[in-house]
Amino acid sequence: MIEILETDAGTARLTWHRATDPRAVLALSHGAGGGIEARDLQALAGVLPGHGVSVALVEQPWRVAGRKVAPAPGTLDTGWRGIWPALAGMELPVISGGRSAGARVACRTAAELGARAVLALSFPLHPPGRPEKSRADELLGTGVPTLVVQGGNDPFGRPAEFPEGDFRMIEVPYGDHGFAIPKRAGIGQERALEIITDGVVEWTASLA
Repeated sequence: MIEILETDAGTARLTWHRATDPRAVLALSHGAGGGIEARDLQALAGVLPGHGVSVALVEQPWRVAGRKVAPAPGTLDTGWRGIWPALAGMELPVISGGRSAGARVACRTAAELGARAVLALSFPLHPPGRPEKSRADELLGTGVPTLVVQGGNDPFGRPAEFPEGDFRMIEVPYGDHGFAIPKRAGIGQERALEIITDGVVEWTASLA
């Protein structure tokens, strides 16, 4: 089911993958360079409803409008705040999540929106090759249980680069920023996605 929502940043779109008897809602947004067709978002939307978690794949207003470049972080946060009432209105715990830029939005807004937890997929700890430009404060400041799922070869921050903090980490071996696995790797693409979905299923169950 597709739901259209008006926000102060423009028109957003939610694509719902509903659980039969949901115990939680997971909202997932895309990054600055792609949409909800990302392999990790699609994999989670396909698996989580079978484990009691409804998934809403959220397209930010800039994406719905067909623009190619994401706006400033503040505008992304505004769009995310605008879709939140539709999630919270279901009277279920809401897990705020996203990939890359969407993960940053989820981290920045979790406390103010009352999120139950944060799922950060491919958190962009720093721009590629610029480790001094750390965004660790966003991740460390969520104030709620947080799970990071990170590719082992992500140029925006490999798992070993992350600081100590109050969050859990799942590493996807060999994965890049989009969790793509090179053919020479010891695991295949399907197994990499299973690592993501299995880990998130276990984590969401632990939040109950």
